[in-house]
Amino acid sequence: MKSVSKFLVGVSFLASLFSGLANADVAPDALVKQTADDVLAIIKNDKEIQAGNQQKLYAVAEEKILPNFDFDRVCRMVLGKNWKAATPEQQASFQKEFRSLLLRTYSVALGKYKDQVIEYKPMRTEPDAKNVTVKTQILQSGGQPIAVDYSLVKSGASWKVYDIVIENVSLVTNYRSQFSNEIRQNGIDSLNTKLADKNKNAGLK
Repeated sequence: MKSVSKFLVGVSFLASLFSGLANADVAPDALVKQTADDVLAIIKNDKEIQAGNQQKLYAVAEEKILPNFDFDRVCRMVLGKNWKAATPEQQASFQKEFRSLLLRTYSVALGKYKDQVIEYKPMRTEPDAKNVTVKTQILQSGGQPIAVDYSLVKSGASWKVYDIVIENVSLVTNYRSQFSNEIRQNGIDSLNTKLADKNKNAGLK
């Protein structure tokens, strides 16, 4: 990843893209486009959010982003082989703390929204495809465009997000690298404890 700032700008647009992705009757790219304006309007027009109200940012992230992830798939991909090696209790603890980590990450990123513009690329896929990629660019004044790709899977009747690639760096791969190092050195219980401590310090239970 080229910079933390680019990562945060990219992630900030997740909230603008994922509200309502549960409707499988609409193509993923069309759904991304039609829902973006509604959520961006919330961010732009809420004076408390503009003033930096962190709890309202958490609420937007929790309501508009996380429900649209295939969260079980994301957790399995992030932990990789360590998922199967973990006990059910360790898996449940990881899911709880990782969810809070994502919530914290996205809410911080939301606070960095500064009227950037989303450019959508044409989506080329088969009509019966179960996995699709929605490619976009974030255009920002005075800076280079940031490429952000969204990987979605059709889960039952719904489209769900399972990865985001920002400037050719996968969110899943990025976290997997961080977490696998901690697990290898100290075990999954240590990872869960460290995530819990960070979430607690950030005001997330």
